[in-house]
Amino acid sequence: MIGVMAGLIASARHPTALLTSALGLSFAALVLVLAVPGLAVAQDTHVLVVAGVGGDEEHVKTFHQWASSVVETAKKQGVAPDNVAYLGESTGAATRASRDNVTKAFADMAARAKANDEIFVLLIGHGSFDGRRGVFNLSGPDLTAEDYGKLLARFPTQKIAFVNTASSSGAFLEPLKGPARTIVTATRTGGERNETRFPEYFVEALASEAADRDRNGRVSVLEAFDYATAKVKATYEQGGHILTEHATLDDGAQGKLAATLFLAPVRSRTAAAQAADPATRALLEQRDDLERRVGELRLRKDGMEAARYEEELEQLLTELALKTKAIRDLEGQK
Repeated sequence: MIGVMAGLIASARHPTALLTSALGLSFAALVLVLAVPGLAVAQDTHVLVVAGVGGDEEHVKTFHQWASSVVETAKKQGVAPDNVAYLGESTGAATRASRDNVTKAFADMAARAKANDEIFVLLIGHGSFDGRRGVFNLSGPDLTAEDYGKLLARFPTQKIAFVNTASSSGAFLEPLKGPARTIVTATRTGGERNETRFPEYFVEALASEAADRDRNGRVSVLEAFDYATAKVKATYEQGGHILTEHATLDDGAQGKLAATLFLAPVRSRTAAAQAADPATRALLEQRDDLERRVGELRLRKDGMEAARYEEELEQLLTELALKTKAIRDLEGQK
């Protein structure tokens, strides 16, 4: 980590390099919501993971492993256990991934979610497309993309991340898009019907330091998407195969909204700061303020002269790099 920050300090002497560095989407990811009019800070995150019909023992086992990994990652990262729900094929009748249980899970989330909370839905399994409608395969009757659109309508004020990692999931893009929604699909269209490799790497990304591009200790939906997309492409190339799945992200803001969405609620960092000693707490608060200022600056970029924007960003990121190094140095002395 210190090495990364040292590199940041060095690169800060060269604004062009800095702006095209690995921090190109960095700290605004955490704080964009603070600076966007009409969007307030999230209080809690509600996570629903659905592992659909596997079709055979191997897929049932694999889907369960991926889903369980996300559930555990969410809890470790600070999501309240009561706010995490998992429906699967082998989890018992009460939590089976059926049409009725999925509908009930959305209703339960809607009853608990406050106006400024965030909703994270992940579908793992198989999908299909008949030329008109996309569906995600469940035990018994399936739910269509339009059905999920109605379920998401229960959350008119919350930010939503809806991730469908199944085949033909591209058919979900148009029916689900809307304000404050980030829709991720493993395929670009419903016609991409082959089994997808995207879910393995998306799940991996959520708990991977390698996917944490801005090194802030949390993986955003955008970072997880980019990580998984790159991994899928590399896997096909290494196998000498033509890419048959093209993952897509649509948040209506060219990834800016997706960069603010995480499995863990933002307040988990606040709790960590409150638990720290006074010296560390002061540095953490100063770091968070710098991150907020970086986010606000990035939002003003289009209305600023390029030279001024680069100069201010260079100064803020240099200060941020030094502050982060100071935190690491202090923690290393304990």
